[in-house]
Amino acid sequence: MSVGVQQQVEHVDVVVIGAGLSGVGAACRIQEANPGVDYVVLEARDALGGTWDQFRYPGVRTDSDMYTMSYPFAPWHQEKAIAAGEDILDYIRSTADAFGVSERIRLRHKVVSADWSSADAVWRLRVDTPDGEVETTAGFIHACSGYYSYAEPYAADIPGLAEFAGQVVHPQFWPQDLDVAGRRVVVIGSGATAMTLVPALADLGAEVTMLQRTPTYVLAQPSRDPLAAALAKIPDERLSPQRKHAVMRAKNVAAQWASYQTARRLPRAARAVLRANVRQGAGEEHVDSFTAPYAPWDQRLCIVPNGDLFKAVKHGRARVVTDTIASVEPGGVRTGSGELLETDVIVTATGLAVELLGGASLRIDGEPVDVSQRLVYRGCMLEGVPNAALCVGYINASWSLRGDLSHRFVARMIKHLRDGGYRSATPVPPSGLGRRPLLEMDSGYLRRAADIMPRRSDAAPWTMRQNYLAEAREMRRPDVTTDVVFA
Repeated sequence: MSVGVQQQVEHVDVVVIGAGLSGVGAACRIQEANPGVDYVVLEARDALGGTWDQFRYPGVRTDSDMYTMSYPFAPWHQEKAIAAGEDILDYIRSTADAFGVSERIRLRHKVVSADWSSADAVWRLRVDTPDGEVETTAGFIHACSGYYSYAEPYAADIPGLAEFAGQVVHPQFWPQDLDVAGRRVVVIGSGATAMTLVPALADLGAEVTMLQRTPTYVLAQPSRDPLAAALAKIPDERLSPQRKHAVMRAKNVAAQWASYQTARRLPRAARAVLRANVRQGAGEEHVDSFTAPYAPWDQRLCIVPNGDLFKAVKHGRARVVTDTIASVEPGGVRTGSGELLETDVIVTATGLAVELLGGASLRIDGEPVDVSQRLVYRGCMLEGVPNAALCVGYINASWSLRGDLSHRFVARMIKHLRDGGYRSATPVPPSGLGRRPLLEMDSGYLRRAADIMPRRSDAAPWTMRQNYLAEAREMRRPDVTTDVVFA
């Protein structure tokens, strides 16, 4: 993979783009499989941690359990399975330190463009840094920058929002000095962010209304896993922390798979179970507020730890209004039915703006690459694009489960290149493969991203199934040479 470059241009074997949960995991897997590899992690922001450093709104937490969201090689030891954002950030930082990744991270280094040179068999990266723009060349790039824009959230079309006399806040840029105690707050949205914010704001003394256009299915789960508590009582000399973590991870993978498959095959039964869960936690009068008009898992299911949202609604500390927005007025939000929701603060929890590759443009010999017209290879590389990968996770399970499979495959591919003395590996599909959306779910952010996301087929290895159990077997020791041209 090494190649002679101009003296003034730095060359590395591998560039990992992004220093969040995925980027740190990728770096660990790459160096594990390739001792001595020369790599750097380029992070656009001024701190590592990605999502978990960016989002600072009240109550921010994961909506997946940490036993499947954490790294297999760095067990999650804390009590809470549904963890707070600050605890996840500490976990990422400690893992980066423990595995020597921190010293490879370059903060405030944003990759603007990546252009593959066939003649030199390198990626030429334009990188914005505190000292100006620089060029770096790399033998391989792995984009682990997430799936949304850190700079620009999704701007929903809310009529009259500019006329509001109070404060408008987007969760992605939460003001740390915002005091909501004793104030009226309307949270617009019904996704995981809104459902996290509402009970947290109520706990801070706000009078909270969640305004949703369409209900979402919600499931209450304990924040602490009873099995984890039982395993914690077993002395480490009898059962190591690594084995305890592996048991929890296996149990939760199986539970996620079973619940998803059951919901898809028996939607009416799943709907009844979800409604019963709401009835138990919030009361009969609130069941319809958390019953979506679509089948379970047509969109992502929201998890509320310990039923905190249900409790806030049940005890009158928050309320849910299902309606459209006619317009925003100086004093509040006028709904489609004519009610004025008087408020001091509007929180627009209306979603994210999907962005791939951290916003960097991709070219091959100067010609732009339209990612949306490319098939994925083993869920992480792209049709016709040499020596490049991106991390895309699951939508029906922890994002990181798929992320770790991708990182291990990328590490294996890099090793094959290095051991074989090859300079490039280009996935090339056989002719006649069908093309369909990569992530088939009816969520708004995925619909909006349809024109930028890559495609998949139904034939391996040009597909990505939403089934970790099946893919974990397939990706244990995959043949990196299948449908790949090496040079």
